[in-house]
Amino acid sequence: MDIIRGEHNIRSRHRRCVATIGNFDGVHRGHQAVLAALLDKARASGAPATVVLFEPQPAEYFARAAPPPRLTRLREKAELLAGLGIDQLLVLHFDQALASRPADEFVRRCLIDGLAIRGLIVGDDFKFGSHRSGDFRLLQRFAETHGFSIDRAESFIEAGERVSSTAIRGLLREGRLAEVVPLLGRRYFMSGRVVHGQKKGREMGFATANIDLHRLVSPLHGIFAARVRGIDDTALPAIAYIGSRPIVNGTRAVLEVHLFDFQRDLYGCYLDVDFVAKIRDDLPFTDFEALGRQIARDCDEARRLLAVA
Repeated sequence: MDIIRGEHNIRSRHRRCVATIGNFDGVHRGHQAVLAALLDKARASGAPATVVLFEPQPAEYFARAAPPPRLTRLREKAELLAGLGIDQLLVLHFDQALASRPADEFVRRCLIDGLAIRGLIVGDDFKFGSHRSGDFRLLQRFAETHGFSIDRAESFIEAGERVSSTAIRGLLREGRLAEVVPLLGRRYFMSGRVVHGQKKGREMGFATANIDLHRLVSPLHGIFAARVRGIDDTALPAIAYIGSRPIVNGTRAVLEVHLFDFQRDLYGCYLDVDFVAKIRDDLPFTDFEALGRQIARDCDEARRLLAVA
């Protein structure tokens, strides 16, 4: 998949495409339905299937003091989109200039002059442009004038409810991981590169791989039974912690993973952590001895949960 960073990097090979626009946070089954329609239309017309998205996500830009938890970082989105067969990804930097750009100007500059789209597919709740003034009706007028097709994908319903990133965030916040699987079409995961930490876990006999979350706010907090991909051919059993490590006066959330019966050096490795089940919330320990005893109990519970999952 070709990743285009900014409108100024659009080249002739990227033009004459079929596109969709959105945040695609989570790349859930609702998104996947839109993307499947995009791929069908692109393949039928022999055009590149193109996804246009924004970084940071608009909600993160407008609510910088309290942004919503992010389900997928940009790299995770790109990997999921590539796995679905998307040909190219246009990443637009969302800043004040883009936030204040009128909807009609966005269509002209990005979609018509930039990508020269042959077709456009959007979700049923799609709004865009300054003050979210752009909608499907505006796109229809441009389609008639400039000769591209426009389609609207209906909401994807699972168990009588609309699948949305907001609904998934709510389930993750409550630790209802099994209920997220049919909405995503997979287990919820986070990925990242293993970096050096404070090595407190190793001192307690539970060496951990420390992974940068690359999120302003995590949708998960607590202790989880997990499986880790990216080391061997099969996913490896593990226990994962997401929290601010209050025992060492931490101020930001981190992801730490302890792999069972594993000794190899993982520094620099890029790992995917699949969250299987929540074990408990974070607890305010005052000494490492008590924390170590609790981690031992958590590991036993994680092994039990993974054996039946």
